[in-house]
Amino acid sequence: MKILAVCIGAAEKLPGKSYRTGIYKHAVGGAVMIDAEGIIGDAICNGEHHGGPDQAVYVEGSLTLDWWSNELGRRLEYGTFGENIVIEGLDNREVAVGDRFIADDLVLEVTSARIPCATFAAKMGDPKFAKRYMQAGRPGIYCRVIKNGTAAAGMPVTYSPYAGAKVTMPELMATFGRRLSPEDRVRYLSAPIHYKLRALLDDNP
Repeated sequence: MKILAVCIGAAEKLPGKSYRTGIYKHAVGGAVMIDAEGIIGDAICNGEHHGGPDQAVYVEGSLTLDWWSNELGRRLEYGTFGENIVIEGLDNREVAVGDRFIADDLVLEVTSARIPCATFAAKMGDPKFAKRYMQAGRPGIYCRVIKNGTAAAGMPVTYSPYAGAKVTMPELMATFGRRLSPEDRVRYLSAPIHYKLRALLDDNP
C-alpha cells in the first residue's frame, strides 16, 4: 500500500449557502505535517461535527473511490469526498475500529465511520446523496493521530489490523443512532472507538 494523495482545503462557501465549509479538498504536492488535530493548514469550519482529536484525519481507500467513480459514471478527483488521505488498494468495507495506518513516523488509528450530512450532499450536487451514501455501505474512515508525522503522495503505508473484536466501518454506519444489543455494546466499547460514541454508549447501557 501507499499514499496516492494528500488533500487539504480552505474555507469556502457552498453554492446557495451562507456558511463556509472545509469540505472542498484538493491534492497537494510535497509533504504536509500532521499533528493530533490533523493536517496543519487544513480548514475545519464546523468544530462540533468535524475535526478534533478523534476525527483528525479522514481517509478514503482507492478501491472505494473507484467503486464510486463507476457508480456515478465519472472519475472522482482526489479530495471530492472531503478526504485528507487516499490509500492505494484499500477497501473501506474491510476496515475496522482500531486498525492502524503507518507511514514512516506517522501512525493513524481508526476511530469511526463517516456519516453523510447535508453539506456533503450539497457538495455532491444531489440532495439525496446522503441517503445514497448510507445505502452504499462504504463509509469513509476517521482516524486519530497516535504519532505525529508527515504525509506525502507516494509514501509506503503499512496496514496493521486491530487485534481485538472487529467493529467495521459498514457496521458502524448501519447501527448509527440505533440501540445496540448488550453483546454488541460490549464489543463496541472494547474497541478504541471515537470518544463521542463511547460517551453515548456509556450513557445508554
